[in-house]
Amino acid sequence: MPLSGLRVLVGRARHQASVLSAGLRKQGATLIEIPFIEIRPPVSYRPLDSALRQLEDYDWLILTSVNGVDAVWQRLKKLRMGPASLAHLRIAAIGPATKAAIEKRGIRVGVVPRQYVAESVVASLRRRVKGKRVLLARAKVARDVIPRQLRKLGARVDVVEAYETVVPPNSGARLRSLLHDPAHRPHVVTFTSSSTVRNFAALLAGKRTYRQDHPSLGDILTASIGPVTSATLHESGLRVDIEAREYTIPGLIAAIVDWHSLVLQRKD
Repeated sequence: MPLSGLRVLVGRARHQASVLSAGLRKQGATLIEIPFIEIRPPVSYRPLDSALRQLEDYDWLILTSVNGVDAVWQRLKKLRMGPASLAHLRIAAIGPATKAAIEKRGIRVGVVPRQYVAESVVASLRRRVKGKRVLLARAKVARDVIPRQLRKLGARVDVVEAYETVVPPNSGARLRSLLHDPAHRPHVVTFTSSSTVRNFAALLAGKRTYRQDHPSLGDILTASIGPVTSATLHESGLRVDIEAREYTIPGLIAAIVDWHSLVLQRKD
């Protein structure tokens, strides 16, 4: 099997790790799961609920993650608002997983950018948002590329917090113990977002906040889902050994398989 003998550390949130882990395991990898990230409700749903109650005032809804989709639909259900409340909206999703999560709920997605990053979302909407009102539901901490650039294009953008990501309190000791165990250290650590990078660094430092003076990973390699995550790895003082060409979970798995196949060929 392509990844036989390879130990891979997956740091996605517990409820999201299964797809990545299952895909890697199917290729023969030995999986280690320690979450670097935990998804929590925002301090208050009041801003999100207020925006959802006024959906008729919006032209566009932008969702940038499956977590955002889940949070929005949970609040719509709580507010007893059905699919009809979204019927007039044009909806943009940052990538195929987010699109699938929306369409699973019976709502059509109008825009998915060619590349699954914020800059590509803006490019896809460039000629469509002037004079329009846009609702962006996202994590508490996120890049401001989408709202900043869409406002420059003449859109009225409201940003609401749908969820927040935090450092899991129990992962630090497990992670540090694993990395100091020569028999079980991972060969590769996967990173699926900038938040997973920052939280990984925080867990290594033994802090609940981000620090850059974490220990070196030594011979452990990093696998990044795309250029934004890779940039955060560089900012954190970590190299990027593997980067997905398609910025999705299947793309990340494919990149790890390609890398490992190349390593084996060189050994032969």
